[in-house]
Amino acid sequence: MGFSLNRCMVAGFMLAISQFSFAQTSTDNTKPDYAAYTAALKVEAQAKGYDAALLDAVFSSLTFYERAISADKSQPEIVETLNTYLPKRVSETRIRMARERYQKYLPQLEEIGKRYGVQPRFIIALWGLESSFGRFMGNFSIPSALATMAYEGRRETFFKQEFFNALDILAQGHISLEDMKGSWAGAMGQSQFMPSSFLAYAQDGDGDGKKDIWTNELDVFASIAYYLKQQGWDNNGTWGREVLLPKGFDAGHAIQRGSLARNEWLQRWSASERSLADWHKLGVRRLSGEQLPQRDLQAALVLPDGPDGRAFLAYHNYKSLMHWNRSYYFVTSVGYLADLIVAEQG
Repeated sequence: MGFSLNRCMVAGFMLAISQFSFAQTSTDNTKPDYAAYTAALKVEAQAKGYDAALLDAVFSSLTFYERAISADKSQPEIVETLNTYLPKRVSETRIRMARERYQKYLPQLEEIGKRYGVQPRFIIALWGLESSFGRFMGNFSIPSALATMAYEGRRETFFKQEFFNALDILAQGHISLEDMKGSWAGAMGQSQFMPSSFLAYAQDGDGDGKKDIWTNELDVFASIAYYLKQQGWDNNGTWGREVLLPKGFDAGHAIQRGSLARNEWLQRWSASERSLADWHKLGVRRLSGEQLPQRDLQAALVLPDGPDGRAFLAYHNYKSLMHWNRSYYFVTSVGYLADLIVAEQG
């Protein structure tokens, strides 16, 4: 790679110290300040072989985001139920905007939907819920946000790898450094992909040679569709339906609640999953009180607020959406908005 690691290490530390004289210091005397931390991070990046000009540009731009640290440590513990969450996430304004954009982009959406095997209404629903159709993507520099979060240390390994992933995206030329913006936690663009998700799922929707999820709607749509398809999306199915449970229903038939790794959650899904005919035998009915569809479908039972709340039979595609964001509230909001986009309007 044409450089001496020791000489680069010294140069990197001196450069970082001169650039980050304003850097935050830690009350923990064993922890380096931000300037020293990013200097060491630059040495790691140099050892990985990144272009020197790219590293100079990125590391000279790094800013310590105290707001990111504060946001991470003080995320509010809001007592929410599905009944309070859904009206805010699937508001009348958002429904109207989703329908308008669905009609505006329908020819392109149908082409992308066929290419990847994902219904356009779900693409629009995810777009709307992640960034309000590209209106709110976050204005944090992604490299700075990720370096800040890595320095904070709670999930250092994760955020350091995401920082290097961001360098890969810049090196590939998909976005300029000044335009690489997103949330304080590093989620980027209109689809709010972390850099690792970008590298795994981002698509060039219009064939211009770039994967631009910040300003190119076709790339956004294709990237969302590809993500879902890679997680097993079934284009012939839907997400689920709200149902009525009989009095005295055994809530043990539902997916048991609790924060789990995905593999453990999938095991609980399998334990709950059974045919619609079997759910019918257990007394489960449509929300209208009518019997369930007489179709050969498997479904798991989801109780987002526990046995006293609303109940949903979740189909296969629900699992794909739960890979995107493992939140029953979020996935339910995607399903509701997707349904409302194409619902008959009176």
